[in-house]
Amino acid sequence: MECAHSLVHRLSALLLLGGVLIFLRQLRRGPVRYGRYACSKYTIPARWAWFLQELPAFLVPVLLACTTDGSTHGRRLLLCTFTLHYFHRAIVYPLLIRGRPIPAFIVVSSELFCFFNGILQSHTLLHCSAPDLDQDLNQHQHWVYSLRTGAGLCLFALGMILNIHSDHILRNLRRSGETVYKIPRGGLFELVSGANFLAEILEWFGFAVVVWNLPGFSFFFFTVCSIGPRAIGHHRFYLEKFPDYPRNRKALIPFIL
Repeated sequence: MECAHSLVHRLSALLLLGGVLIFLRQLRRGPVRYGRYACSKYTIPARWAWFLQELPAFLVPVLLACTTDGSTHGRRLLLCTFTLHYFHRAIVYPLLIRGRPIPAFIVVSSELFCFFNGILQSHTLLHCSAPDLDQDLNQHQHWVYSLRTGAGLCLFALGMILNIHSDHILRNLRRSGETVYKIPRGGLFELVSGANFLAEILEWFGFAVVVWNLPGFSFFFFTVCSIGPRAIGHHRFYLEKFPDYPRNRKALIPFIL
């Protein structure tokens, strides 16, 4: 399959525009209505919701990789960072959570987004190429050690580790059957209220650095716009609900915001 550069650029621009729109929407109307902000009567159990909505972003890259000839092993390895995240989100994470049901429209819209983004990211990596990226990836003896690639992979790995650890802290805040909110403590939560959101942003920043293309940056930008305001909403919620909430803790960026 050949790369459709103009289509990739248009879809990336659409992702950038979507990020701006969802950011403005949350500024005007507050965080997207799921989790503690949910108010829909049509819901899907949390485990099934996460499985269904995240699965396309795992399956689409795997299927494209299995049906694509001619791409370098390096490109497939970079695509593995994307699929690794969504394998955890679609397969592992749903088995661990005990969350609230998620509104059906959130699940459907997230599923469509994951399908769209899975095609965009995997098609770009497998079929499209910037000359400098091809040069790095085809020089098997040292491409892993290039500064940008190494830094991006380290940032992605660090973000994913912090994300999993933050999810672990949140899962263990309440015993089975409890519904009360508690202050998360430990790990990155000592610095920010949205530790899991910061970690995921760090993941996709690392991904954008290592793939070094417009779709990767667009996805990172969309992630910041969609979950950044949610972290700020969580921070305000904690400050209002808990008089003893740590005042030195920021919302999303340690020591700054």
